[in-house]
Amino acid sequence: MAHGDDSSIPKGRIRRTAQVGSVVGTQGARYAGTRAANLARSPEEAADALERRHLEAAERMVATLGRMKGAAMKIGQLASFIDTEFLPPEYRELYQEQLAQLRTQAPTMPWKQVRKVLDEEWEEPCEELFEHFEHEAAAAASIGQVHRAMLPDGRAVAVKIQYPGVADAIAADMQNAGLILRMAKALAPGLDAKAAADELKERVMEELDYELEAQNQRSFARGYRDHPFIHVPDVVTRLSTQRVLVSEWVDGAGFEEVKQLPQEQRNRFGEIVFRFCFGSIFHLQHFNADAHPGNYLLMPDGKVAFLDFGMTKHLDKDQIELEITALEAIFDGEPERLRVALHDLGFLNNPKKIDAEQLMEHVKVVGGWYMEDREVTVDSRRVMDAIAAVSDPRSEFYRLMRRENLPANELMGRRMESGVLAVLGQLEATRNWFRIGREWWFADRPATPLGEQEWAYFESRGEKRVRKFAARAT
Repeated sequence: MAHGDDSSIPKGRIRRTAQVGSVVGTQGARYAGTRAANLARSPEEAADALERRHLEAAERMVATLGRMKGAAMKIGQLASFIDTEFLPPEYRELYQEQLAQLRTQAPTMPWKQVRKVLDEEWEEPCEELFEHFEHEAAAAASIGQVHRAMLPDGRAVAVKIQYPGVADAIAADMQNAGLILRMAKALAPGLDAKAAADELKERVMEELDYELEAQNQRSFARGYRDHPFIHVPDVVTRLSTQRVLVSEWVDGAGFEEVKQLPQEQRNRFGEIVFRFCFGSIFHLQHFNADAHPGNYLLMPDGKVAFLDFGMTKHLDKDQIELEITALEAIFDGEPERLRVALHDLGFLNNPKKIDAEQLMEHVKVVGGWYMEDREVTVDSRRVMDAIAAVSDPRSEFYRLMRRENLPANELMGRRMESGVLAVLGQLEATRNWFRIGREWWFADRPATPLGEQEWAYFESRGEKRVRKFAARAT
């Protein structure tokens, strides 16, 4: 592939490091220059100049990450939901708005390059396998793009095709994990950087294997088949390979349209996202770590379709039990028990150095939206407070946890939780999230009409509404 072609993916580590480094370095220098020049400007002019500089920086970062695709773009997508360290608070929205484009507007690759992958993956030409195949991409994901096609039996399908060269590009990205993590600051400050990079590498490399993704998607599709309000498209296994994933096509309204709906419909959509993302942990012991709304569609029948299972995580029973033990300690107002539980989960290296009361206050800031027994509207203030608590060096908790550790095993769970919180914040969704959570944690009665439908569904499939994950004695 010619490097002069704009649509090619730069593969070499040096070249890719230079691209990301130049965005951060150049923008830092320009930002400093703008700050110096601002001393001679009126406050209004200074603010305008700074805003222009930030917008330019955000746009340039999007362009660079978009061209890089692969892991850099994956982390860029995550950063569009989570705060970034180097942003002054007044410009966060600006960057988030620009970075949000990465979720849905990745630059697409031309058909001739995509076609080469199809010819390499399938023994027969696609003209013989499909009645019709649209050459224009319907959507671009971080490591591939989706085309709509029609099978000879009349079924509409989505064909996800991996970008040629993306595996080499991602291998180069993964050498740069430290640089990219610093740039995006998408993860908690107390991270064990090496363990986190290893975990991220494992998950992202899994994403390169569409056969593994197909297996994950089949598992979720089975787990939710004929569910009253959750839909996971079926995989067409015989046409799916390591670099091509074919699944049932889903029509529906995207997230931008959903955000325009009346509030009660947004609340319902938010509850469904919450039930799917968190509920899968308890119903399937398996969850989708990639909680971003580019993968959600509101179908005409009112169900929500969930797409893209490239980054999922299995949890063992012991870990789920420990999570519930920590929650119980919070609900019972026992800071010391919480400190022990978080140590058992691997969050605290030296629990005796951590003030238990302060720790509990922090956990309530981050997860309070589903820990309070009342109707809670998730708004932007709540989202920003939760993010600031873990990523703002000025916050008390940042200082408290700076010496501590976020275990790699928990990384994907926290990532999913942050993603869901951000989605609910954009919807300004209101529910008693605590009561819904108790259905899973403690086998309480269904808290909402959707809960009644869901439990009727799982009970019809032989799942008893009993407390499956007994909390341990402390």
